Amino acid sequence: MASVRNTRSYRRTGMSGGDRQQFYVYGNAVRQAEVQPQRRRQVRPAAPKRVSRQVMRNRNRAMSISPAYAVFLVAAAICAVFLCVMYLRLQADVVSRSENITALQEQLAELTEANDTAYNAAADSLNLEEVKDKAMNEMGMVYESQGTVIEYDSPSGSYVKQYDNIPEDGVLAKSRDVSE
Repeated sequence: MASVRNTRSYRRTGMSGGDRQQFYVYGNAVRQAEVQPQRRRQVRPAAPKRVSRQVMRNRNRAMSISPAYAVFLVAAAICAVFLCVMYLRLQADVVSRSENITALQEQLAELTEANDTAYNAAADSLNLEEVKDKAMNEMGMVYESQGTVIEYDSPSGSYVKQYDNIPEDGVLAKSRDVSE
């Protein structure tokens, strides 16, 4: 009977004598195994490597900034800030001039409109027949006739002041002899 007991206890517990981590159950009422979370393996930091003194000195020297390099960095930063300030001033000046130009263009448009309105009002108020009648009757002006227009050579530019009658030959000079 002893052998029967061992078989029964084996069937009941599902464990064999030597392998206690495996379960085996006979029958149809097998329990479902629960899903257990996987264990995370702890990552242990690697032991620091031993570094020689020379390597440590080189690393420290590389991490530090020399005074000459610090002065260079400060000068470069000051130059960069100065350039940025100058750029912003120029940008503000451009915006200011642009606004001034816009204001002047608006003023010009207003003045042009006022001038055109005044010109049209003046042109509408004129009666050319009345002007012609007044010029001929009151002022004694006459229309040009054949031979009354004298063409002349102006000695200087296009501006002429007439103090005396234009000579019949059409030459305006201080003396009659042009060779002088």
